[in-house]
Amino acid sequence: MDNRKNKSHSAREGLSRRNVLELGALGLAAVMLPGAAFAKDKKLKVAAIFATPIEEPWDNQIHVALQKAEKELGIEYKWSEKVQTADFSRVMREYAQGGYQLVLGDAFAAERESRRTAKQFPKTAWLFGSGAGPADPNFGVFDNWIHEPAYLSGMIAGKMSKSGTIGAVAAMGIPEVNRLVNAFFAGAKEVNPNIKKKVAFIGSFFDPPKAKEAAVAQIDAGADVIYAERFGVIEAAVEKKVFAISNMSDQSSLGPDTVITGPVWDMYPTVEQAIKLVKAGVFTAQDYGDFSRMAKGGSFLAPYHKFDKTLPAEVKDLVEKKKAEILEGNFRVDVDENTPVSD
Repeated sequence: MDNRKNKSHSAREGLSRRNVLELGALGLAAVMLPGAAFAKDKKLKVAAIFATPIEEPWDNQIHVALQKAEKELGIEYKWSEKVQTADFSRVMREYAQGGYQLVLGDAFAAERESRRTAKQFPKTAWLFGSGAGPADPNFGVFDNWIHEPAYLSGMIAGKMSKSGTIGAVAAMGIPEVNRLVNAFFAGAKEVNPNIKKKVAFIGSFFDPPKAKEAAVAQIDAGADVIYAERFGVIEAAVEKKVFAISNMSDQSSLGPDTVITGPVWDMYPTVEQAIKLVKAGVFTAQDYGDFSRMAKGGSFLAPYHKFDKTLPAEVKDLVEKKKAEILEGNFRVDVDENTPVSD
């Protein structure tokens, strides 16, 4: 999974996005699509394949969304975690042969293997986190497009920093990570053009001790608000008594007096859409990335919790105004996937 997310945004944008046709317009062709034979009186069997431990925030958000779907949409859900690239195809085959009609997961480190295997099971719907585009007939893709709330978080960091230096500790300098870190710093620059930034990459998607060490170094160098793009950073912020911005999920509980807020990725809109299409027998290969954007409910800013009373009204007003502009389409957060560097 450490090779996850390695394709450029421009390449993605050049890919066409399919419009889903109404079931009635498909006619007899629908019988060839995944889920066409789904029986209304049976639970839809959905599986997930994760390359990392389930605690890793990116995969955990998918897992949480599927657990919610299990309760609210009545699916049967099963998952596999810590699946190595060499085993990815085998696990995919087992789920397809086991009657699972929809399989989600993280294919970044196993792009070739997952796509090749998916073609062998055209009646199974596959939906994977991927750095490339969808592949006919049944391989859909998604990613965590949460740069919009990352920008809002940056605005807060820029306003709350007293030292004039903020930091970010992230996985690695790849497009899907870079766009979040760059959006965070861009938001800070909007409210404080003179803000200085510290950037560190730990070279892993899940190494809390290394992330903590990098965060301590940034704090010792003057950063007093730090973006915890990876697990481990908040622990350092708590110990050093500086503010933190969380990532992926609401992590206030890790540091109630430290974590102001942070971008949250809600995979449920993506999961709900995929399940609906599979049940209707009209699932097709498409890019589900838009379902992670704020306007679709796929991302948002975490609650302020204790900071709701202490965060200056001026800061909250600025954020609310910018959020409204984003949702109304009057402001577009730039997608900058270049690797950021420290000032």
